[in-house]
Amino acid sequence: MEKIGEIKARFAEAGERLKKASMRTEAESAAGLLENLEQTYREDTRSGVQALIRRSEKQRETLEKETARIYQLQQYERDYEKEGLICGIDEVGRGPLAGPVVAGAVILPKNCEILYLNDSKQLSAEKREQLYDIILEHAVAVGIGIVSPQRIDEINILQATYRAMKQAVDGLTRPADFVYVDGNRSQGLEQPHECVVSGDAKIPSVAAASIIAKVTRDRLMRQFAEQYPQYGFEKHKGYETKAHDEALLEHGPCPIHRMTFLKKFYEKHPDAPR
Repeated sequence: MEKIGEIKARFAEAGERLKKASMRTEAESAAGLLENLEQTYREDTRSGVQALIRRSEKQRETLEKETARIYQLQQYERDYEKEGLICGIDEVGRGPLAGPVVAGAVILPKNCEILYLNDSKQLSAEKREQLYDIILEHAVAVGIGIVSPQRIDEINILQATYRAMKQAVDGLTRPADFVYVDGNRSQGLEQPHECVVSGDAKIPSVAAASIIAKVTRDRLMRQFAEQYPQYGFEKHKGYETKAHDEALLEHGPCPIHRMTFLKKFYEKHPDAPR
């Protein structure tokens, strides 16, 4: 009789393949391996084996739910598929005290097979990085817009956000025929478009844009952390935290801080270095 450890290794290998799969076909292949293992060992009455089977069944059930979720989200894009290429837009970095605002624009292929697309804030950093590469590989087109802290101070964060979004759309290698924008308002887009509140949790292309923007900005902030190590940008990405405030109290602002965003900080700490 085969040892439980050997059986466990078989299930673990197939389960790991499923865990790492971000494309539906790849995930379904891994799920098929798990199902075959379940059938192979179904008659093995040992409790350890039966526990492995139950865990495997839950993994496949989770995949089925994710596949159904993505299909449901794609309804937004099916509604306008006759228009042509549909683009999703989202931005990150409106609220931080430091760093740029970044927008992503993504056109996904029809009936895209990428799984786990969601609001980037709902994903782990590891999952975002994994999906970032998958999106770049499989998207029809990707555009990125970046507006600097200095420009944010000059034109305000709302106008900077609009500018970043327009840059992202204009940067697409193939023009979009229709655009979904995350949020409740937009400005400056020439394409037919619709604003959708929480669009990054409802529309795959917007979710993909959210991931592209988030990973791009996080990478930039890690680069800034090397340039200005005293602020801890690699941890808080420029958002206000206790540690960030303490760094400002000790060192004052650096060139990537948004001075218009530091007004409340200086009202609270008028003697802090500037």
